[in-house]
Amino acid sequence: MAYQKRTREQLAARVAQDIYEGAIVNLGIGMPTLVANHIPASREVILHSENGILGMGPAPAEGEEDYDLINAGKQPVTLLKGGSFFHHADSFAMMRGGHLDICVLGAFQVSATGDLANWHTGEAGAIPAVGGAMDLAIGAKQTWVMMDLLTKRGDSKVVTNCTYPLTGTACVKRIYAELATLACSPQGLRLIDKVDGLEHAELEKLIGLPIALPIALPIALPTLMV
Repeated sequence: MAYQKRTREQLAARVAQDIYEGAIVNLGIGMPTLVANHIPASREVILHSENGILGMGPAPAEGEEDYDLINAGKQPVTLLKGGSFFHHADSFAMMRGGHLDICVLGAFQVSATGDLANWHTGEAGAIPAVGGAMDLAIGAKQTWVMMDLLTKRGDSKVVTNCTYPLTGTACVKRIYAELATLACSPQGLRLIDKVDGLEHAELEKLIGLPIALPIALPIALPTLMV
């Protein structure tokens, strides 16, 4: 059966679906910034940017950009009612102090047990870019990764052990990708969901690692009237 990959917007919507009411969330540079456009207006989620913003909204409409109000990736953003901006030292204090509920980051590699490599490939000539990734990955209560499962050469970015310099160890709880959503744990990978038409065995073959099936929830039996 044929399957279709999630587009970047569909992937961003999938991540937004799991962000709960009242969460304080950092969206990393790149694909994660798209998540802001898919959080329902009825759900109160406080978005944080490491350069010193709380209360970001969706991306501004074309022609309404204010380049004095940008995120850590230098993209123009909007500020919701009650939002604020402040010194980045205060922002890093929030990150390091465990005040973020979730951070959503991109990655070069993620291990099955949740190790993260997202700041440097280690290749000659590559420009390392640590930024606040290490502070976010360890400081947030949950670290989620949003990325493509495969490299341009077709190699899996989900690996047994990261070969790139690590950002953090055992910090990633979930991987959101174009083909599937996976949970990382000390026992390895577990499937949360996958795109329609993709067989479980094929997903395991693409990644090259075993993936446990979702945990079945107990069936609630009807109460019998005596």
